[in-house]
Parts: sequence; structure tokens; C-alpha cells
Amino acid sequence: MTPAFLPGAALLLSSFLAPTSGPIQDVPPFANDLPEHSTGEPVLAFNGKDLSGFYSYLKDHKYEDPEGVFSIVDGEIRISGEEWGGITTEEEFEDYHLIVEWRWGDETFAPRAERSRDSGILLHCVGEDGAAGGQWMESVECQIIEGGCGDFILVGGAGRPSLTCSVREDGGQLYFDPVDGSPETRDSARFNWWGRDPEWEDVLGFRGARDVEMPAGEWNRMEVICDGDRITNIVNGYVVNVGTGSSLTKGKILLQSEGAELFCRRFEVRPLTED
Repeated sequence: MTPAFLPGAALLLSSFLAPTSGPIQDVPPFANDLPEHSTGEPVLAFNGKDLSGFYSYLKDHKYEDPEGVFSIVDGEIRISGEEWGGITTEEEFEDYHLIVEWRWGDETFAPRAERSRDSGILLHCVGEDGAAGGQWMESVECQIIEGGCGDFILVGGAGRPSLTCSVREDGGQLYFDPVDGSPETRDSARFNWWGRDPEWEDVLGFRGARDVEMPAGEWNRMEVICDGDRITNIVNGYVVNVGTGSSLTKGKILLQSEGAELFCRRFEVRPLTED
């Protein structure tokens, strides 16, 4: 159930971040250790009518969208995924609680038509539009991909952002593990969330045994707490990844178009406040 927000209320995160997915295998205790911060009224919220507060940018068409990659359908943002790019906030933010409720659609496009549905939330975006790969911005990505929701990816632009995670290594991959892991600082890497399947395959519809993401077509709630240089990723009520020492702590926020249809019914930024 989506929590109701009262105008002007200060909200303690742990009071409403209850898990919304079904039973998950082998959930580590730290995944239920939700951060406690107070938040204020939204400083940005999708209004259900248009993309006020956002602008679009696409690899081929830049600030134009002739194919209608981004649209509003039945009060939801529809991102077709047909062209690489995203919608980006007009303003920059720091020290905030981001809430994004989204679900996968049915359509996929080449070159990822038969691969895992893919998107992402780029945090602390700085520099020029399109500086990363011609379609995105320098940033720290909170990954949205089948089987890997909540991974961190460092997206280089003019610079190379860095982040530190407590991780364990398995098969050359780094997995978030604040109990048995060791701090690792990288400026070009992916830090997997704790439950990502070691046998993950880039195939359409992939699901791992420990996935906290809901199946395609069902709603997910992704929440990100950006508190100074610390970033906490929460998927459907579970803490899935935590990064510290981020070299980027302020910037725009971008929701990607990356080959898979995605719907978003809620996109809300709330400032962190003193307790």
C-alpha cells in the first residue's frame, strides 16, 4: 500500500517504508535496517498531467521528441524505450528522499529487444546533457534492470564520479555486503545489490531467486536517500545497496529510456530535514 502524505508533515522514513513484495528467500537482517530521517513537503512531484519540472533529451533528436518516446497515458508517465535518452529534472537537488513508483510495459526495442528490460535513475547529474554515451549525464546510477534493481553504476561524462561500497567479491563481481564485505572505492564500476543472482543472464524476463523487484507488469517502489555523500537504495521496502563517499552530492535527476517500455505513476523529491 502506498503511504498517504499529509501536507506539511515531517515524515520518518522507517514509519512507512514497509516491504511491499512477497516472501523473498534469504533476506539478510541488514536489508530491513531502514534509515531514519525526517522529510518535508515535496519540492518536485509528478502531477499526473504533464512533464512540468522535467525536460527530455534523446541521443538522436536531442531536445525534440518526434516519436513520442515520452508521453502521459492515463495519468502515468510512459517511456517507450524506443530511443536512448531520458527525462531530466530542470532543477538540481541535494539531501533528499526520492520516491519513484514504476512498472515495466510490454514493448522492447533493438538492440535490447530480447535482453533484460533496462532503465535507471541517474542521481547527482552534472555537466552537459549527452556527455555520457551521447544520451545521458555524468552521474551515479541507481540501476533499474530485471534482476539488478538497486545496483550502483558510475556514469562518466567530462569527469569520472567515484563511490565507496562495502562489498564481497564473487566470480569477479562485487556484491553489497555490509557485514562480511570490505570497503571498495571505484570510479568506473558496477556495485551489485546484495541479492543479485550470480547466474544472472541478460535475457528478457530474467528473475533471480532472491529478487525483490516485482514481476514485469506489477508496480515497484524504488526509494533513494541522498544524505550528503551517502546514497541508500531501497527497493520495495528492502535496503538493497548503500554507497558512501560519493564524489557527487548534488545535481539533477534523470529517468532513463533504454530499450524497454516503462510506466511511472509517482516521481517525488522530498528534502531531508532535521529531526
